Amino acid sequence: MTLRITVRDGERLVVNGAVMRAAKRCELIIENPVSILREREIMTPNAATTPARRLYLACMMAYIDERHRPAHHDDVVARLAELFDAFETEAAQQACASFARLVATGDYYRALATCRTLITYEAEALGRLQAAAA
Repeated sequence: MTLRITVRDGERLVVNGAVMRAAKRCELIIENPVSILREREIMTPNAATTPARRLYLACMMAYIDERHRPAHHDDVVARLAELFDAFETEAAQQACASFARLVATGDYYRALATCRTLITYEAEALGRLQAAAA
């Protein structure tokens, strides 16, 4: 399966753990399985400020750091358990279940997309809590 991505000038990406930066706008064609994240998909530890964001960071690390994947996977499972209990809506809990299935099958890249949905659900829940407290 071939993957074709466009990288903007100066954009960073991680390919199998190596950080790269495009010198100019270019198109990459990936012809074999690889762990790849574009800059907009990368989360730094400083940005992991909420439970859902910490879950994303753990999943991202499991995806790009194959050598330490078992430890990162354990971190993902622990963080997901914490988050699942915090979500009250059925949609958020279903997203957690979908995320768990993807992680269980080793599909970390798709799990990251689902985790971005969890970050949105978390932000909505925190907004409701803040509104109720005001």
